[in-house]
This record gives sequence, structure tokens and C-alpha cells, in this order.
Amino acid sequence: MTSSEAPVTESADAGTRLADPVIRVDGLTKRYGELTALRPAQFEVRGGEVFGILGPNGAGKTTLVEMLEGLVVPSGGSASVLGLDIGRDVDELKQRIGVQLQASSYHRYLTLLEILELFGSFYRHSVDPMELLERVRLQDRASSRIGQLSGGMAQRFSIVAALVNEPEIVFFDEPTAGLDPDARRDLWELVLDVRARGATVVLTTHYMEEAETLCDRVAFLNSGEIVAMDTPRALVRTLRAPYRVELVTSEALDVSRVAAFEGTRDVSTEQRVDGHVLRLNAEHAPDVVRRVEALASEGGTEVLDLTVRAATLEDVFLSLTGQTLSAAPDGDGGA
Repeated sequence: MTSSEAPVTESADAGTRLADPVIRVDGLTKRYGELTALRPAQFEVRGGEVFGILGPNGAGKTTLVEMLEGLVVPSGGSASVLGLDIGRDVDELKQRIGVQLQASSYHRYLTLLEILELFGSFYRHSVDPMELLERVRLQDRASSRIGQLSGGMAQRFSIVAALVNEPEIVFFDEPTAGLDPDARRDLWELVLDVRARGATVVLTTHYMEEAETLCDRVAFLNSGEIVAMDTPRALVRTLRAPYRVELVTSEALDVSRVAAFEGTRDVSTEQRVDGHVLRLNAEHAPDVVRRVEALASEGGTEVLDLTVRAATLEDVFLSLTGQTLSAAPDGDGGA
């Protein structure tokens, strides 16, 4: 579905009614000469939700959020953030939002405490720097410089630096890029804490698990175009076969017979040292598994292993674009 057709629904997954829209985007576009970084985008973000913008590197995610932050001038269309025009009301907008950039640069000779004090001086209202450091468990590093922090610590600091003015909306651009799984989950807790304290969160990512864990709604961005938007569960439910089944058998099964089963799609096989692997997508996993096991039994073939999982946003992206997210090439737009 295109951006103009993408449904904008309440956060059914969160089980709560969200507030009125705090971001309205109407035909926003961005071109750099002959290059179209963002095609006309149309959507809203409601107060109190975590809204994810998903897509591969080069899809246009950063271009989109930087326009909403007042950092990049659109080529066409319009947008408002907290009722403020992103082109006309930039100074007031920056007082009320927080921004964690994909690549942040801090003065290398200032301590963490001094950096937060400096940032706080730019705003009408600011939060006590030590209170912010305590929120991300860096209070014992208040006198450290940014170059003395680990990657995970530096990312935690970049998040808290975006909160120095107690913003109503916080933009996180790839906040966990390059982090190990433990550090990534640590950052997830911080993002959810920001939302729990009353802020709306706009998050860009190319990690599908991250989006499924954090986001009330997500928009898929590919080659500068929003191709789908809804809650993660609703997007997965759009798939005709929402389950992924993998069996390892002692002998190869007749793929054509498996593919003929009703409710079975995308059947493939692979020979490995430890057996023959059969992969398929299913509308109703238990029925399909029973029929495949019966087929194996008829031929005297032993089922050595069986895995069934629900489809993910990665599968949705594959169905929409024909590519997995990790394999998708850079789009026409920016990061």
C-alpha cells in the first residue's frame, strides 16, 4: 500500500487510546537536484506513541526526520510539529523537541556534566544535568570526557543529551546502530522510559526486532517512499501466510506434494550434512505440519527437527519489496 493509502489506526497493540496528532505531514518531499530523497509523504504521529520509521540504509529515513526537526528545508509539501510549521517556526520548534542524531559530535575537552550544562543554557527550560546522568547510570562518569566512554555509554549519553530541555517530542535516529545485543536492549529500556515520562518518540531504525519491541506504529520507507504503515501486528496480519515452518528430515521429501497442500506457500528445500531442510510458509501452521509429518511417515522418512515461528516485520518488508531488509540496496534518498 502506498503512503496515501496507508491506514492510520489507533495503537491496538498497546491497548490504549492515543492522544491527538502532534505531527502532521502533508505531501512532504525532498529533492537534491535530479535525486529524489523523499517522495510525497502523508502521515500523522499521535501524542504519547513510539512511532517507528523503518527502512534500509539509504531509504530516506534521516532525510525525513531532519525535515521534521527543522534541520533540512523541504522541497515541497508541508508539515507541522506540535502545531508549529517546520519552515516558519523553527526557533520555537527547537525549544520543544529533543534530537539524537545518527552521528553526534561533542566537545572532546568538556566533561559530560559540562556538556549537559552547555546544552541546557541554550533553552528556556532545562533539566538538572546530574539528574539526567543518573537516568542513564552515568553519574559516576560526570567528570569523564566523551572519548573515555565505551560505545554503549556514549550512546546512552547521546540519548540523555537529547532530553536536556525536557522535550515534548524526541527524535531518535538509529539510536542502537553498531551496538552489541546487550547494549541495544539497554537502549531500548531508555527509549521506553522516555515515552513513560510523557514524551512522544519518533524512532528510525533498520532493526526489525527493535521496531517490534518498541513501536506502537511503524512506517516502512523504501527508496524514499512510504510503502506501508500500521501497528506491527496489523502489518504481520496482512501476510497471506503468517507462519514460517522449517523441518529437518532424514530423507528428502517430495517438494511438489508439499507445495500442493492448501494453505502452504513458498516451499523450498536444502540438503545439509545433518539432513534435508524443508522450508515453507503456512496460513495455519498446525494443519500444515501434520500433513508434512504424515507425508514423511508414508515414505519412511524421519523428522529430525521442527521449528515454527510467527512471521515478523522482516517478512512483511520482503513481501512488499521482494527483498530482505539486510539485502536491500540503498534507496534513492539519504540514510
